[in-house]
Amino acid sequence: MLKAAILDDYQGVALNYADWSSVAKDVEVKVFDKPFASRAEAVQALQGFAIVAGMRERTPFPRAVLEALPDLKLLITTGAKNNSFDIKAATERGVTVCGTGSVGNPTVGVVFGLMLELTRHIGFENARMKAGESWQVTIGQDLEGMTLGIVGLGKLGQKVAKVGQAFGMNIIAWSQNLTPEKAKEAGYEYASREELFAKSDFISIHLVLSDRSRGLITADDLGRMKKSAYLINTARAPIADQAALLKALQDKTIGGAGLDVFEVEPLPVDHPYRKLDNVVLTPHLGYVSEQNYSKYFPDIVEDIRAFLDGKPVRVITP
Repeated sequence: MLKAAILDDYQGVALNYADWSSVAKDVEVKVFDKPFASRAEAVQALQGFAIVAGMRERTPFPRAVLEALPDLKLLITTGAKNNSFDIKAATERGVTVCGTGSVGNPTVGVVFGLMLELTRHIGFENARMKAGESWQVTIGQDLEGMTLGIVGLGKLGQKVAKVGQAFGMNIIAWSQNLTPEKAKEAGYEYASREELFAKSDFISIHLVLSDRSRGLITADDLGRMKKSAYLINTARAPIADQAALLKALQDKTIGGAGLDVFEVEPLPVDHPYRKLDNVVLTPHLGYVSEQNYSKYFPDIVEDIRAFLDGKPVRVITP
C-alpha cells in the first residue's frame, strides 16, 4: 500500500473536508498538523511517502528536498500553481505534480477586515468588552472618502478596488505593467508610483511574488506615505522591504499596517511585529475559507485516484 502525506493541516480538518473512501484501499494516509521546523525535518519525516499533498506554500519543495525524497511519485499543491514547488526538478525526477481548483476570493474579505480593524478597532473593542474593561476608548475613522491605492490591478486587485468603491473610497492604481489606458479600461484612475504612495490613505498589494516584484516596495516608497497612511499586505511579504517596513512602523512614520503574510511562517513568537500596537496581524488567512477547503481536499482525493488509475488530472508542467 502506498503512503500519502497530507501536510500542514493546521486546523486538523483534511479528513473531514473530503470523502477519502475512493483511495482508502490503495493508500495509507498520514496527516501532519504542524509545520516542520526545518528542511531537514521535512525530508526525514517524508521518507517512504510516494504521495505528498501540500497546503499552498507552507512547506516548500525546492530541488534539494525533491532529490532527498527518492520514493516520491506524486506531489500535489492546493491551487493551480505553487511558486515554492520546483516543478522542473520534479518533472526531471519523474514526479507528477498536480494542482486543485479553488473557489472565490477569500483574500478580499481579509483585506477589508484588516482595514476595518485598523480604522474601527472592532476586534480590539470586542476583547476589551469581554474582559470587562471600561466602555469605548477608541475613535474610529470612516473608510468613505479615503483614497485606496492598489498596487497590482489584476483580477484580485480589481475585486478589492470594486469593494473599496462600495465603501465610498477613491481608487487609484499603479504597477510596473499598468498603463493609464489599462487602468481606464478597468474603470479606475492611474497614478504614478510616486503619486500612489504620496496620496493614498491605504495601500493594498496585489502582485505575485517574482524576481521582478521582490523588494519592489522600498524605503523610499514608504517614506512618501502620509504619516496617517496604512499598508495592507495580503500578497507576499518580500514584495515590501521588510527591514524598511519594520522601521517605518516602529518609528511611526506611517500610520500602521495590516499584514497577513510574513517572510517566515508561522511568524516567530519573538518577532517585533507582535509587539507593535499600530500593526494588525493575521496568520495567512488569505486562502483559508470553508469554500476553498471544500474544493481543495476533494480535488486532492481526485488527484490521487486519477494518478493511481494512470490518468493524472490537473497536471502542472514546467
